[in-house]
Order: sequence, then structure tokens, then C-alpha cells
Amino acid sequence: MARTETMPHSMRVISTNKEMSQACREAVKPIGLVPTMGALHAGHLSLVDRARADNLTVAVSIFVNPAQFGDQDDLAKYPRDLKGDLEMLRRHGVDLVYCPTVDEVYPEGFDTWVNVGPLADKLEGLHRPGHFRGVATVVSKLFNVTLPSRAYFGQKDGQQTVVIQKLVRDLDMDVEVVVMPTIREPDGLAMSSRNIQLSPEQRQAAPVVYRALCRAHTLWMEGERNGDALRAAAQAILEAESQVDQIDYVSVANMATLEEMDQVEGPAMVSAALQMGPVRLIDNIILE
Repeated sequence: MARTETMPHSMRVISTNKEMSQACREAVKPIGLVPTMGALHAGHLSLVDRARADNLTVAVSIFVNPAQFGDQDDLAKYPRDLKGDLEMLRRHGVDLVYCPTVDEVYPEGFDTWVNVGPLADKLEGLHRPGHFRGVATVVSKLFNVTLPSRAYFGQKDGQQTVVIQKLVRDLDMDVEVVVMPTIREPDGLAMSSRNIQLSPEQRQAAPVVYRALCRAHTLWMEGERNGDALRAAAQAILEAESQVDQIDYVSVANMATLEEMDQVEGPAMVSAALQMGPVRLIDNIILE
């Protein structure tokens, strides 16, 4: 039996593909979609507010996608707060919220996957094999169910935005991908649902990621174009922080191909990923 709740502002919460598809077909166009995994924060809400400004109907999906987690322990620990999420979305004027079960998205016998080629094998993909196959597949399904005019993603997940833009281009999907700036805490830490899992000491140290990226950005502004020099400058700042357990990568990559750059010519993404206690922190800055 499908679960549908009506709340003030007539926000509908829907749990089946069939009902969500029908609701979107009947909705006033254009539709703006904000795909999320829940545990919402100000970063997500900035996407919702932009979708509200751009579209006549706003749909948000809340689905912790098991296909993009390599580590089942990580999946189990992922923060969840559906009640709090729904209250926030209602206050921000969302019309439709899609909260499917895993069985609804991946029914028994499901075995069709979307692979996005070499883009998915670098950076995050190298450290989380299969991650972007899971992302590309679930995003394709969400687009098929909701048929949005626009879909909204945060720049914090920089590689994800590049992968989804390529997915939409390659498969001729009629949806505009809108990438919104990373929303940060006052000390520069990129907002993330996982940040609540940091200890007080780790939380205090966590802005080191942004500081490292800013160091590379400053050097670039001063005229440094050597990729190795920019990577080394950011790496040195991360290595000096005792709360950092492991640095997965520091990258200066071409924005379109995500290939590492020897010389920075044209738009580049400086990104880093590291482990701090139980949390994997990722962040990026664009050079352009």
C-alpha cells in the first residue's frame, strides 16, 4: 500500500514509482527536482529554494541509495532524519516528496546499470569503486519517474556534477542540470550530512580541507600554473594537521575530463578527500 501524507501547504509524501510518476504528470510544469539522501542541511535547502524560484512545482527525493555505497557499514551509519527533513521541506514550500523503499527502486531481479566511462574511475571513483555507477543509475531512474525540467545539485560533490552533466548529454535526457555553490559553515567547512559524526576535536580541525584548497587557489591567483606545485601546496597543509588520518587524494584536474593537469590552462577543479575519524571529508574549489 502506498504511503501518502498530506501536510499544510499540501505537500505530498509519496513512496511508489507509479504514484510519483502520476503526481508529476499531473503537476503544473515546469518541475524542479532536488535529489537527496536526506539528513538535510542548509546546503540542500539552498537547492530547494533555487528550485522554488525557478519552477512552478518542486519535487525532492529522499533515498539513501545502497548502490553508491561500497561499505555496508558506512551505509548503515549514514544519518537519517525523515521527520525533521519533511518538516524542513514543508517550510520551504516543496510540493512533492518522493521517499521510496530500496525494494521500490531496486526490485527483485533488478540488473540494469548506467556506467559513465572513465569519468567515474578517477578521484572518488578510484577510492569508491562502483560509486558512480550507483549514482548514475539512481539519478536516471529519478529523472524517468519525475520527468523534471531542471535538476539541482551542489558543487560540493564536484565530480558527481560532472558525471551527471555527461550522463544527461550522452543519453539525450531533456533536463537542465543546475549546479549551485557549496554552502559552508562560518569557518569554511563544506556542509555535509556526515559532519555530525565528527568529534569536537575533529570538527575543529575539519576546515583544514578548505584552507588547503584556498592555498592552491591563492597561488593560482598569484600566477602559479604548475599543477604539481598547486597540489603540493595543498597537500602540505593537510599533512600538517594531526587530526587527518589519511589523505586519499589532492587533485588539480580539467573540469570537463577530470584528467590531472600538468599546466593549468582553462577551468580546473582543485579537490581533496581525506579520512578524519569516522568521516570522509571531500571538498573542491574551481579555478577559472
